[in-house]
Amino acid sequence: MDTATVIARLDEARGADSRTRDRICDETAAELLAAGIAPFFEVSSADLRTDPYFMCADRYWRSRFLEQPTARTAFECARWMSDHVRDESWGVVAEQWALGNGFLNRGTVESADAFAEAVGETGAGAETERIAFFFTLFHAGKLRANFCFDELHAFLAFSPSSVAAGSLRKEPVFVALQSFAAFGSRTLTVTYASELLKQAWSAAGRTRHTTDICLNGVAFAPPFEGQGELLRSYAEEAVEAYPDDHMFHARLATGLHMCSWHDAALESIDTALALLAASPTASLSVLQDQYLTKRDAIQEGRLRALRDAEQQRRWEQQAEANAQLERSLHTSSVRAVEVVAVFTAAIAFAVGSLQVTLTGKLPLSDRLWLLAAQGAGLALFALLIVGGTWLITRSHREQDRGTQ
Repeated sequence: MDTATVIARLDEARGADSRTRDRICDETAAELLAAGIAPFFEVSSADLRTDPYFMCADRYWRSRFLEQPTARTAFECARWMSDHVRDESWGVVAEQWALGNGFLNRGTVESADAFAEAVGETGAGAETERIAFFFTLFHAGKLRANFCFDELHAFLAFSPSSVAAGSLRKEPVFVALQSFAAFGSRTLTVTYASELLKQAWSAAGRTRHTTDICLNGVAFAPPFEGQGELLRSYAEEAVEAYPDDHMFHARLATGLHMCSWHDAALESIDTALALLAASPTASLSVLQDQYLTKRDAIQEGRLRALRDAEQQRRWEQQAEANAQLERSLHTSSVRAVEVVAVFTAAIAFAVGSLQVTLTGKLPLSDRLWLLAAQGAGLALFALLIVGGTWLITRSHREQDRGTQ
């Protein structure tokens, strides 16, 4: 292919609309691939929306990885980047291509021996660290996409490519991958994973991919106390920093869902779906299916919460009705005892009065005094019964008032 022609086409794409720019970049990448020629131009950014040079190179290497998703392709890509990607953009481009192509080719995972053999060809020096770092991210991207947490932890800690990365192992994205592996591991603690998360999150060079991996680890970790609140708080920061990123809105929806904030979660996942539709991503259909599945889960949780709230309301009404009925029965039984006591005293007084008035030879004044004494005694008896009943039931009444 003619170099001048390629440069002219990509320069033309820079001023075109997004659809035309995508078409030109796709066609140019396909022609380079068919001719067996790697892109010969310089890449100065990782902008998949407006930079036609990066877009063309991205499509070219994506096709190469899809044809041969191996360490050999990763080695060739890393060597190409050393010559064609500016130093200030190398890190973000490496993350984009290594992790992105690892995700797209997650079905093909090479053995550790194949990676060790490729690392042995890198040589020594700063370039070796970069190539090994790219290797590590590419393979880690596959393990991350397949949720192989313990294998990913071991690979990052002990593999030849990871060791060969040298000082680049301190990069925030590397620490974020360690945090992801620790959160998902059944052998490592949440405390250890959280420490790695804080370290990666607070790093000055935290990138978009680092942010995504941090949130991904918390979202897919086995359940632990405070998981939803932790994910929600970090996702809110991510959305504030990247308001147009569909992935972070989806992570926020997950955190809100875990916190049972269903309405806010539904709003966030709808925002994620809207942003995804306008995103130039190669895995749109996969992500859309994931987001729709999450939306269904949020809707189901929202309906379940409404049903539970209604059931709880009914239980509370029934409990109140039962308590009211119990109080009514208790009051009725107390009143019945009091009425029986008074009625018994009245009957006894009437019977005694008849006996005093109809029989005996006592004078009238004595009979009146006798009737008065008898009435007073029976009245005292009734009062004792009523008072005793009141004292016995007093604690029950106080308990009823305390529960109201």
